[in-house]
Amino acid sequence: MELVTTGLAEAMAAAAREVDDALDRLLPAEEGDEARLFAAMRYSTIGGGKRLRGFLVLEGARQFNVSREAALRVACAVEMVHAYSLIHDDLPAMDDDDLRRGKPTCHRAFDEATAILAGDALQTQAFWVLAGEDTHPDPAVRVELVRLLARAAGARGMVAGQALDMAAETAATPLGEAQVGRLQLLKTGKLIEFPAEAGAVLGKAAPALRHALAAYGRELGAAFQIADDLLDATASAEDMGKATGKDAGAGKATLVSLLGVERARLQAERLVAQAQRHLDPFDDRADLLRQLATFVVERRT
Repeated sequence: MELVTTGLAEAMAAAAREVDDALDRLLPAEEGDEARLFAAMRYSTIGGGKRLRGFLVLEGARQFNVSREAALRVACAVEMVHAYSLIHDDLPAMDDDDLRRGKPTCHRAFDEATAILAGDALQTQAFWVLAGEDTHPDPAVRVELVRLLARAAGARGMVAGQALDMAAETAATPLGEAQVGRLQLLKTGKLIEFPAEAGAVLGKAAPALRHALAAYGRELGAAFQIADDLLDATASAEDMGKATGKDAGAGKATLVSLLGVERARLQAERLVAQAQRHLDPFDDRADLLRQLATFVVERRT
C-alpha cells in the first residue's frame, strides 16, 4: 500500500483551518444570557480533530467546481453533527469518557446538562446551515442535503448504531461479524458516506458519479472504523487524545476482536482498495480522495 504523501497532509491541514474559520462564523458567539451554552458548542467543535468529514465534502465538491463557500457550509454542518455525536457519546449514560481530542470532554469541562444542550443545539444548527440560501441557490438541492444528513444521523443511521452498540453490552449472545459490520455501518459509516456524496449533490452531478462517491464513502467508512478499532487495541491514550482499550475492557465485539489484528488489518486494506476503485470515473482531480483512503488505515492517531 502506498504511503500517504505530504500533499495530502498539507491539503487536510489547510482544509481544517478553513473549516474552523467557517465554524467560527457559523456558530453563535459567546455572549448574552446563553453564553455558557454557546461556549460549550464552540469548545466541542472548533479547533479539534482532523476534519475528515469536512475534507470529504470539500474534495467531493471540487470534482464539480462547486463554490468553496457553499462546500464549506456543508462541511461545517457535518462537522457540527459529528461534534454533537461525540458530546453525547462521551456522556456518563453512554461511554462515560473523560478525554476527547486531547482535552476534557464537554460534560467534564462544563456539566452534563450543558453538554446535552450543546449537542442538541449543534445538531439543529447544522440543519439551519444546510437550509440557508447561501448553501445553494436551488431549494431542491438544500432539501436533498437536509434529507440525506437527517437519514445518516438519525434512527436509520448513526443514532441507530449507537443504540445497537449499547444494547450489545448487555446482550446474552455476543455479536457476530455481520452484526458488528451493520452496527459500524450505522454508527460510523453513514456519517462518512454522507459527506462523500454531498459534494456531488451540491454539484448536481450525474447519478452515476453521485453513486460512485457515495460508494467510495461507504467503503471508506468501514475501513475507518476497523482502523479506529485497531488503534483502540494497540495505540496509547496519549497518541489518540482519548482513552484506549475501552472496547476490550467492556467486552465489546469489534472486527478486531473477532478476526484478530492481522486479519482485521487486511480487511481494512481490501476496503481501501475497493473505495479507490469507485473513484475510477474521476480523473487525477480525485487523487487526494484516493490518498485519503490509504491514510485512514495508516494513521497513528
